[in-house]
Amino acid sequence: MAITLSDLKAPALAGAVATLAGTAASLGVVLAAFTSLGATSGQTMSAVSVMLGLYGLLSVLLSWFFKMPLSIVWSTPGAALLVASGALHLGFATAVGAFMFTGALLMLTGAWPWLGRLASSVPRPIASAMLAGVIFNFCIAPIKAIAIYPGVVIPAVIAWLILMRFAKVWAAPAAMALILVLGSFAHGITLDWATMIPKLEFIAPQFSIEAIVSIGIPLYLVTIASQNIPGIAIMKSFGYEVPFKSVMVTTGFASVLGSLFGGFSINLAAITAALNANEHAHPDKNKRWLASLLGGLGYIAMAVFAGLVVSVALKIPHDLILTAAGLALVVTIGNALSAATEDENFRVPAIITFLTTSSGVIIFGIGSAFWALLAGVAYWLFTRRKSS
Repeated sequence: MAITLSDLKAPALAGAVATLAGTAASLGVVLAAFTSLGATSGQTMSAVSVMLGLYGLLSVLLSWFFKMPLSIVWSTPGAALLVASGALHLGFATAVGAFMFTGALLMLTGAWPWLGRLASSVPRPIASAMLAGVIFNFCIAPIKAIAIYPGVVIPAVIAWLILMRFAKVWAAPAAMALILVLGSFAHGITLDWATMIPKLEFIAPQFSIEAIVSIGIPLYLVTIASQNIPGIAIMKSFGYEVPFKSVMVTTGFASVLGSLFGGFSINLAAITAALNANEHAHPDKNKRWLASLLGGLGYIAMAVFAGLVVSVALKIPHDLILTAAGLALVVTIGNALSAATEDENFRVPAIITFLTTSSGVIIFGIGSAFWALLAGVAYWLFTRRKSS
């Protein structure tokens, strides 16, 4: 199939919007995750750069090989889960061991699809309730931060509200940019050009049962339920059948590789997938793969210079980063709460799951996301058996 210069205009624009908007919208959540887990600034810059590079590379290779717009990104809901996991105080190297475990599970899901079916057997309302509980504290962060940093937060919230009305895809990125700029001015933070190109830092993983149960398994379930399954559904709505085995094995392998430098799970995009797969990416459905390929090249370019933005963001007060993350996740928590409560048969188990997750309780060194899933599924099974 011949590709002309005119064929590249629309895909280049769609890919650029998806890349810039997606990364800027989710960066605050990712940075909050690494900070919460105890990563150093160098480890954070290394991890962000490696992840951007890996999923950019996969977006390019998978899109080119299968000739469909396969957009690969990091797991934003997974990052939100990791922020809550910071309360376990397991240490970053131990968290990295859990990241590696999650990547291995993703690979096995591609090799043995029954594992994916097992993960998918968790009822959607309960999985959605867990996700809502994980990101709840993010979403109230902007309200709390207004009282502490009004000069930074109020303009960001106003910009977010306006753009949610007129250009939704740019709402979270604009808020993130305003928080970075205004926060830098307010605290006298300047660009550190020496950090523009980050140095990769190898992290020897450490393994513990607590981390695998509290981080590895919930991160896997969130990645499957909140990223890969919606990503496959969105692609199907545009007429594309995702090569499940190839995507799961390659993203799982990339997640394992990236974990050695601090990265966590890499997966199919959901919102970004829609931006690269719709008619705005190209009128010809068979040429829309160019959008995700060109967007992947953008991710690789961003990976090279990631240190500059990350170094500034890490100097800004943590509450402001949480504010940026919270604004980026408002739509996500709305969708999660809607999915959690839409079926009356699952409503009480979902509420139990939501409340347990958002409590942040730690029992036997294991975090709330695991106990929430256990409690929600157990009560659902109890009520289902009783009604039958």
